[in-house]
Amino acid sequence: MHEQLELISEHACFGGVQRFYRHHSRAIGLPMRFSIFLPAAATLASAATGSGETRLPALFYLAGLTCNEETFMTKAGAQRYAAAAGMVLIAADTSPRGAGVPGEADDWEVGVAAGFYVDATVAPWASHYRMHSYLLELHALVVASFAVDAARIGIFGHSMGGHGALVMALRHPDLFRSVSAFAPIAAPSLCPWGEKAFTTYLGGDHADWAQYDASLLMRAAKAPFANGILIDQGLGDKFLRTQLRPDVFENACAQAGQAVTIRRHALYDHGYYFVASFVGEHIQFHANNLLA
Repeated sequence: MHEQLELISEHACFGGVQRFYRHHSRAIGLPMRFSIFLPAAATLASAATGSGETRLPALFYLAGLTCNEETFMTKAGAQRYAAAAGMVLIAADTSPRGAGVPGEADDWEVGVAAGFYVDATVAPWASHYRMHSYLLELHALVVASFAVDAARIGIFGHSMGGHGALVMALRHPDLFRSVSAFAPIAAPSLCPWGEKAFTTYLGGDHADWAQYDASLLMRAAKAPFANGILIDQGLGDKFLRTQLRPDVFENACAQAGQAVTIRRHALYDHGYYFVASFVGEHIQFHANNLLA
């Protein structure tokens, strides 16, 4: 086991094991937690000895507002599909915990459980709210500590986490070979959630926001995902028109020549019943990309 990792708990799950870890994050400057599902085929990697065991494809998941590293693993029912595909699942937390920023737990749209996967530049948030850098750190930690193939890693997420997944993939296509999302905040510069978070963490200059806006990033992209991007969106989602704006991202993809499939589903809302309904298809989408 990598010396940085503290095992919090583990549970047998679909022939593999579901684990929860704590570690000290250099990017955040505080302890952080993450969860990982290891299918039966996975064994702990031994970076020190360079053992030659088979390394598996992996899929990072980013959760939405109010969630943490447990939410996806306990609510989405994804492990059965990952076990069948022989894929490792990793879920990050959604913000630092215990940063001590005044009022950080008073508003569910910013602060605790609402890090928006950006590196804050505005005091007092800038000291610890560095979630973009943290995800890069977690990627490296997972590759060093588990039987994960660094060349076969995808990323997906829900809502705020869908925003984070699209941004991470577009900014780091060398690290993430495939990307998908459930009801992502697809144009955060144009919606109340994004405007509030970006102003809080990054300040009022919209030019500083562009690096964390998937639609703006896509307009400047060169279609890095040849096998396309998958997005599922519920038409019964009360946040669709005001907060999510998949139409803006869809238009940006058309402008960039990036293939994207946005599946719009009648009746489905914004919650985990929606995510659980289509998570198997997302894992298969990533398996098709990462196992090819």
